[in-house]
Amino acid sequence: MTDEDAYQRALATAERLLGQPLVLPLGDGEPSVGEEFRRLATLQTFGEAWPRTGLDLRSRSLVSVAIAATLGTHEPLRGQLRIALQSGVTREEIVELFIHLAAYAGAARAFDGYQVVAAVFAERP
Repeated sequence: MTDEDAYQRALATAERLLGQPLVLPLGDGEPSVGEEFRRLATLQTFGEAWPRTGLDLRSRSLVSVAIAATLGTHEPLRGQLRIALQSGVTREEIVELFIHLAAYAGAARAFDGYQVVAAVFAERP
């Protein structure tokens, strides 16, 4: 398999998980090497980590939501929430995750991330 084949497979995995194509355009003023960063991150995440079989998809989704929320990374959290919902995780399970997160990562961190949850829930009536 070529590098390009692996990248296309990673993009296909991302689209299947997200329920929409993964689009990572360069931002204003960003050098073209930024495309290489996006490609490598996509390969590592969707080409190597997500296809593994040691955890089922729902469990991997919940773990990924918890990690992104604990780190306070809003855009990755938004994507992980979309993947979780696409993977069959219920809204109620996500709320329970944030209740648990508050106990271990702190109420302020959980509440901050929960604002992203509310926005993602609003995308999917």
